Amino acid sequence: MFNNQMTTAHKIYNHTVEELEEVLVLDELTDVGEHAQLIVYNDEENTFDWVIECFMDVLNHPMEQSEQLALLIHFKGKATVKTASMKVLRPLKDALTDRGLSAVIEQID
Repeated sequence: MFNNQMTTAHKIYNHTVEELEEVLVLDELTDVGEHAQLIVYNDEENTFDWVIECFMDVLNHPMEQSEQLALLIHFKGKATVKTASMKVLRPLKDALTDRGLSAVIEQID
């Protein structure tokens, strides 16, 4: 992912990726139903700026959270970007994939 130069998001990386990942996936469930997670995978086509913009527009994440998620995806290969019911996540996944991101929904046991 992110074929262009690293943006300012790279500068905030502080070698605590695992801690960031734990904090970022603690979205509250917004609908009753099956619990699932929306996962975005790393690719070589999308820039940091585009991924951050997508997270802000589609998921309504603030800039800082979007930047941190983009870093997690870059360094770990994937990240859970939202946790909610399948009903809530389906249109979000479709919107992200329509924008060229590699996203899937996985049910949480």
